[in-house]
This record gives sequence, C-alpha cells and structure tokens, in this order.
Amino acid sequence: MENFIILGLLLSAFGMVFSKRVGALIWNFTLQSFFLFLLTFIEAVKGGGLSLYLVAVLVLILKVLVIPRIFSKMVVEMKVSEDLGFFIRPELSLIIALLLAYLSWVFSGMLFLGAAAAVAFLMMALGFFIMVFRAKALAQIIGLLAMENGIFLLASLVSGGMSFLVEMAIFFDVFVGAVILGIFVYRINRLFVSIDVSKLNRLRG
Repeated sequence: MENFIILGLLLSAFGMVFSKRVGALIWNFTLQSFFLFLLTFIEAVKGGGLSLYLVAVLVLILKVLVIPRIFSKMVVEMKVSEDLGFFIRPELSLIIALLLAYLSWVFSGMLFLGAAAAVAFLMMALGFFIMVFRAKALAQIIGLLAMENGIFLLASLVSGGMSFLVEMAIFFDVFVGAVILGIFVYRINRLFVSIDVSKLNRLRG
C-alpha cells in the first residue's frame, strides 16, 4: 500500500510540472497532499500515537481542503488566465524533470536512503523548479508549498516522525504563509491587472 502511495506522490509531482493550466496545477497539488495525508494516516495506524493522527487530520484539512479552495476562489475572483506561462518550453521542462529525478535517486543512494526519500528530494526539486520557471505568482506559491510537502515527507522518513510541537509550528507557518501570499497576489492583481510576474520587468529603469 505504501509503495502505491509513494508512486502517487511521484506522479503528482510530475503532474505539477507538466500542468499547463492553473486549475490542473492546483488539482495536482491537492492530489499530492492527499497522498501525503494517506501516508501519515497509515503511519499513525501502525502505532504513531494520537499526535500523528492529529497531524494527518491537519494535512487533510489545510492542504487538501482549505488551501486549494482558497487558491481556486482566488482564480475565480481575480479572473486569472488559466495559462500558467512557461519561461522554458514544456519539452525542456520534461528533460529537466527527468534529470532531477535521476539526481534525486543518486543523492538518496549516496545517503543510503530508500526510494521514498528519493521521491521526497524530487518533490522539493520540482517545487523549486515550478517557483523559478512559471510566470504566474500563484504557481510560484504552489511550488513553495510543494517543496514543503517534500520537506515534510523527508523529515518523517529520516527522523521517524517529527515531534508534535515542531509539526504544529510547521503547519501554522504554512497556513499563515499561504494566506499572506494569497493576499500579496491579490494586491499584485489589483495594482498591475495581472499576476504574471514577468510583467514586473516593466518596472526596471
């Protein structure tokens, strides 16, 4: 069961990179977060204790339900163009994503970690890739959250589960950060009539 969940995390990470529309990107992030919830819930059932159950519930509520809903509502209210905007061609994105997958596998092997850790490294790398090579500010926020998903997965694998207080602090930071960044994007849209960050180049003297 866990192997299928890890595969789901991998496919959703690639799905985020290959998404050409904002709606598809939000959907793949939601799917990735749902697989993360399943993995956390299974670990809780195996004997992780009440704290791990609470963490699983928080993943479900914040990352699967609340944050994607906030983003979807922003897209509708701001009448955002569904086109994500690519700084590099989709074909090159595929090549880079496959290269990052290979490097993540090699790096995980060097640290004597398993395939799940390689997927965690890849989730972080592809999240960073989305932040850098997508024009929409909203896509860059989702890339940041995808990186956090990878960090959460890796920390859980390496440490056998983070302490409850640390997990709560991370979730609070992520939730508050998503809300603040959402407000920031909303303000950009009102001031510049777009959330395409490439248009900010016009401000250069």
